[in-house]
Amino acid sequence: MVEALILPLVKIVIVLVAVLVTVMYIVLLERKVQAWVQVRLGPMRVGPHGILQPLADVLKLFVKEDITPARADKWVFTAAPIIVLVPALIAFAVIPFAGDLTLFGLTIPGRIADVNVGLLYVISVAGIGIYGIILGGWSSNSKWALLGSLRSSAQLISYEIAVTMTLVTVIMLAGTLSMVGIVQAQLAKGWWFGFMQPVAFFIYFVGALAETNRAPFDLPEAEQELVAGFHTEYSGMRFAFYFLAEYANMIVVSTVATTLFLGGWLAPFPNVSWLSFLGLVPGWAWFMLKTFGFLYAFLWVRATFPRYRYDQLMRLGWKWLIPLAILNVVVTGLLKVLV
Repeated sequence: MVEALILPLVKIVIVLVAVLVTVMYIVLLERKVQAWVQVRLGPMRVGPHGILQPLADVLKLFVKEDITPARADKWVFTAAPIIVLVPALIAFAVIPFAGDLTLFGLTIPGRIADVNVGLLYVISVAGIGIYGIILGGWSSNSKWALLGSLRSSAQLISYEIAVTMTLVTVIMLAGTLSMVGIVQAQLAKGWWFGFMQPVAFFIYFVGALAETNRAPFDLPEAEQELVAGFHTEYSGMRFAFYFLAEYANMIVVSTVATTLFLGGWLAPFPNVSWLSFLGLVPGWAWFMLKTFGFLYAFLWVRATFPRYRYDQLMRLGWKWLIPLAILNVVVTGLLKVLV
């Protein structure tokens, strides 16, 4: 009874709380990183060095007036942020955060669930969020919001093709769609797939930036051009849902990158004897460290590179990344057969 019902519920609560707290403080970290790059301090007033700023932001969103435009489709307008947020959260169900843990005599798997099509589940669930963006822009009855949502749909579909093709190469190397199986395949080979597939890792990183609407590919919410893009008419907690979904998706793609390309919870170079002391660090700590490194790369890129024009964005996806991803699949297949 405990293992079948109570334990999964406890894991779900822990993961959701961890994601929500991480989102709160990744926003603060992003503001601090951008401030450091621009030689300023960032938030400093709420708490020591601004450490309580995320709590103030959450409180502000709770008490802020929630407005629905008079001519908006009210039901769709309300449902759209939920459609974006829920897939971003349920994707964590198959992410393996650690190996098996032993606690009070119980062997606890370091994930909520392990299904044999876990990677396919993540791809499928992640694709649902785009509907919330399109519906939010359309239901607002605003041309600015509609333009932002149309931009987003074209962008996400384009880069999702390239990202999915890179995942095919990981499946070819691992021989499984199970997220746990992919980590175990990296352990068996003695190398992270990021070293074996550097081209796929690069394409995944660029595609992840585009699919999460992050700079330099944040065209769907380009403030200078579209006021705020697809969420122009949203305020209060409904805006907070969009905001939360964006950062939750950043965490999702970072955990997937850690699992597929960086060995998941494995210590670096697990089969090198003189580095065996790295295995003394708990697996969950390695997983968090790798995920944080990937997240930090998101923040660093935003503080460094200027935004692309829309034609440059689409040209990069269709003329460069997709052909490169297909070529990488072909080369990987040939090496798989010949070597």
